[in-house]
Amino acid sequence: MNIFRQEQRSLFGEILDWMLTPMLLLWPISLVLTWLVAQSIAGKPFDRALEYNASALAQLVSVSNNRVQFNLPLPARELLRADDSDTVYYQVLGAQGEFLSGERDLPLPADDEKAFFGEVRLRDAEVHGVDVKIAYTWVKLTLPNARPALVQVAETMEKRSVLATEIVKGVMLPQFVILPMAVLLVWLALVQAIKPLNRLEERIRARKPDDLSPIDAQAVPLEVVPLVSSVNDLLMRLKDSIATQKRFLADAAHQLKTPLAGLRMQADLAQREGANTEELKQSLRQIGRSSIRATHTVNQLLALARAESSGSAMPRVACDLADLTISVVRDCVPRALEKQIDLGYEGPQAGADGGQLVGNPTLLKELIRNLVDNAINYTPSSSDVPGMITARVLIDAFGKILVLQVEDSGPGVPLAERELIFQPFYRALGTEVDGSGLGLRIVMEIAHLHDATIGVEDTRPGHQPPGARFNVRFIAQAGELSA
Repeated sequence: MNIFRQEQRSLFGEILDWMLTPMLLLWPISLVLTWLVAQSIAGKPFDRALEYNASALAQLVSVSNNRVQFNLPLPARELLRADDSDTVYYQVLGAQGEFLSGERDLPLPADDEKAFFGEVRLRDAEVHGVDVKIAYTWVKLTLPNARPALVQVAETMEKRSVLATEIVKGVMLPQFVILPMAVLLVWLALVQAIKPLNRLEERIRARKPDDLSPIDAQAVPLEVVPLVSSVNDLLMRLKDSIATQKRFLADAAHQLKTPLAGLRMQADLAQREGANTEELKQSLRQIGRSSIRATHTVNQLLALARAESSGSAMPRVACDLADLTISVVRDCVPRALEKQIDLGYEGPQAGADGGQLVGNPTLLKELIRNLVDNAINYTPSSSDVPGMITARVLIDAFGKILVLQVEDSGPGVPLAERELIFQPFYRALGTEVDGSGLGLRIVMEIAHLHDATIGVEDTRPGHQPPGARFNVRFIAQAGELSA
C-alpha cells in the first residue's frame, strides 16, 4: 500500500471549493466593512445635533461693558441635560482664555490650529477616560485687540455605538439565513450542471464493445467538446488500428494458403510409394520454392503491417537518401547478377549537400528495396540482351525537393493499371513472376508516412519494351539544401 498516494480529486468538489471558499472568506470582510459604514451612518445625525448645540451656545456669547459674558437660559440648560445613554459637556472660554461656563477639564483644540468664524468643526477626544465627540467654534468679539471666544460642546458616544450595532444586526442577521441558502443553491446548481457528464458516461457505458462510432459532440456542453473531440479522434485511430489488424490477418490467411497448400501437396508426393530419386528431388525443390515464397510473403505482410501502423509514433531522424539508396543497391547486386541484369546507381554520393530528409531510415530502405526488387522481378534479361535497372537520386536545391527514381528496361506498366498496381495483392496480368503483390503497396504506405508522392511513367515512351520509371518525391529537410 502506498501511503503517499494522493486521493483522486473530484471535479464537483473542486468547483464547489472554488465557489464557496471566496464566499466564506469575503463574509468576514463584509462584516467589518458593514460595521465601519454603520459607524459613519450612525454618527451623522448626532454630529448634526452636536453642531447645532455648539452654534446655539455661540450665539449666547456677548460683550457688555468691555467684558465677555455668557448667559445660558433655562431652556438651553434643559437641551444640554444628559439623557439616559450619553453625557453632554460644554465649555465657554473668554477673550483671554478665561473660563466662563461649563466643564473646566474639556480638552482644547490643537495649539497650531488657527481660529475660524462662522463654522463648526468636529474632533474626537477623551474626557475623564471616556471617548467623546466635540463640536467647537470660535466667536468673534467686538473688543479691540481681543482674541475670539471658544465654545465647545462634547458628547459621549454610547448612542452612536448602539445605533451602529443595530444597523449591523439588521444587515448581517439576514445573511446568516441567506448564506446557507446560497451554499445550497450553489450545490444544487453544480449537481444540475454536471448531469450532462453523467449522461455522457451512461451513453459510453451503454455502447457495444464493437461500436467505435464517434460520440455526438453537439449533445454535450461547450466546455466538454474538446474532450469529446479527443475521444472521437482516439476512437477513429483505434478503429483504423483494428481494421489494419483485421486486414493483416485476412491477408496473411489468404496469402499463406497457397504456399502452405503447395508444401502439403509436395510432401504428400514425396511420400508416395514408388517415387524414384529424381521425383523426390523435384518434390524437395518445389518444397524449397514454396517455403521461400511463404517466407517472402510473411516478410512482406510484416513490412506492410509495420508501415500501416507506424503513423505519428514513427521515430524520425535526419536521413541521407543517397546513402540509403547506395546501400540497398549494393545488397541487391548479387540477385541482379544472378538474373544477368545490369543494376547501377546514379546521383550524389553519400554525405553530399542537399540529400537529407527527415524520416525513418528502416522504412525508407524498405521502400527503396521493394522498388528495386520489383524492377528485378519484372525486367527480362539474358546474356545476349541484358536488362538495365538504375536507381537514381535527384536534388532540386531551389524547390527543396528530393526525387528517388528506379527505372528499368522491362515491359512497363499500362496506363490503365498504374493506379491498380498500388492495391494490395494486385498482380499484372500476363506475367509469371513470383510475388505477393504487396511490394508496391508497401512503397505507397511508407511514402505517405513521409509526406511523399509516388508516380510511374514509361522510361522510353513509344519504344518496345517501354520500361518503367517509379518517381518518389520527398520534401528535403529545411536548411540542408544548397544552391
